[in-house]
Amino acid sequence: MRTKFRVLASTAIATLLIAGHASAETLEDAIAGAIATNPQLEAQRVQSEIARESLEQARSRGRPTVTAGASAGYQYTDTNSPFSLSNGDSQALSAQVQAVQPIYTGGRVAAGVRQATAGIDAAEAQYDAAEQDLILQVVTGYMNVRRDRETVSIRQNNVDVSAEQVRAAEDRFEVGVVTRTDVSLAKARYEGARASLAGAEAALETSIANYTLLTGIVPADLAPPPPVPMLPASLEEATQIGLETNPDMIAARHSERAAMEAIEVARAQGRPSVNLVGTAQTQESFTSARNVQQSSLSAVAQGSIPIMTGGLVKSQTKAARLQRDQARRQIDLLDRSIRAQVAAAWFGYEATQRAIEASKRQVDAAEIAYDGAKEELAVGVRTTLDVLDQEQQLFEARLAVVQAERDAYVAAHQLLRATGQLSAPLAQ
Repeated sequence: MRTKFRVLASTAIATLLIAGHASAETLEDAIAGAIATNPQLEAQRVQSEIARESLEQARSRGRPTVTAGASAGYQYTDTNSPFSLSNGDSQALSAQVQAVQPIYTGGRVAAGVRQATAGIDAAEAQYDAAEQDLILQVVTGYMNVRRDRETVSIRQNNVDVSAEQVRAAEDRFEVGVVTRTDVSLAKARYEGARASLAGAEAALETSIANYTLLTGIVPADLAPPPPVPMLPASLEEATQIGLETNPDMIAARHSERAAMEAIEVARAQGRPSVNLVGTAQTQESFTSARNVQQSSLSAVAQGSIPIMTGGLVKSQTKAARLQRDQARRQIDLLDRSIRAQVAAAWFGYEATQRAIEASKRQVDAAEIAYDGAKEELAVGVRTTLDVLDQEQQLFEARLAVVQAERDAYVAAHQLLRATGQLSAPLAQ
């Protein structure tokens, strides 16, 4: 099953360009901003334009060419020939127009056009690959910011709860219920919570910086991402789709086509060629004795056959074959790489789904255990350390849910990228 997001509406990109530094609220806005402003994607777009110009250049080799030339000069002649009429000073003017139409090029022009067409297809597939890579980076960056913000919130809550634990321990110590060791344990856990919060805040700043680098937008309140799109039904189906539609593989196949046509271009250098040449020329000379004017008009067919090229054609043909073989090895390498990427993303997504379910059950159990530990501490059945341990387990379980949800969403989009199905979602 092949599922693709729809392309972003042009109005979304235009809105982002006008908004400038306005913060993205949705994942769609973030992707639109990245596609509209990312310099690497723009460079790949220019590469596609260069490939199109290569096609125009290849076609031009089969079209007529016209050249015009003119000359003017001064000449002095001194001769003792009795028949010379040009002794002394003379001036000469000449003009020529020549048109050349290739008639037969040994297949060089046709092969060059096919080679350039394959180059355009490869460049467009490479642009698609670059765009999908960028979308995956934006999705990852978006989810990282959301994850790190939730992590900071949980860590801050942990600091607040730990501070309350310190105050409660000090109060119990004052009335002789707990020892100074219990107070120290609570303070140590509090300082640890503060250190973890500082680390989470640093990680958040890093994620924000990376997000801004990708999209050109400083994130404000990021909305929940859209649901994960429909994925292939099985690993085998995902692998087959990836081998057929992954843009890296498509680009490699077109590059192989281009390399095969390059062999024909090289071979054609050693074949005969025929051109139709038309020439119109006029020449006029001025002397003290007389003016002489000559005009001519000709149309001829010119043929040439390479006899010896010093091994150039043979070497060029061999180099073209080697490039074709190299392109085929690249396809083999991509085949293995895509299979590995699809499998890693597939099993990674399945694992994160199970991790989410387990982490949520862990949170439920940890909440019950923490509440019970606090009640048992009040009646002297539990120690302060027991409560602190249960509290830490609860916060770690909540963090595990946040991480697992982020990992699952990213893994799903990694699978889409590996199968060549990742494109910009439609802005709502």
